[in-house]
Amino acid sequence: MFDNNCQVCATRVLIFQSQVSSMTNTDHGIEVTFTCWCGTEQTQVMGRAARRSAHAA
Repeated sequence: MFDNNCQVCATRVLIFQSQVSSMTNTDHGIEVTFTCWCGTEQTQVMGRAARRSAHAA
């Protein structure tokens, strides 16, 4: 479970495992694709590599 600030419905919501459709390891972090409660498919990059990239920017 993680939280997401949805760009479409403009709310902060909890995303559960059942809403996740894929997870892919990339050089920038773990790319998680999921469906928000409003029905919009979204992607969020997470993990250690994502935090390092955010600090480097």
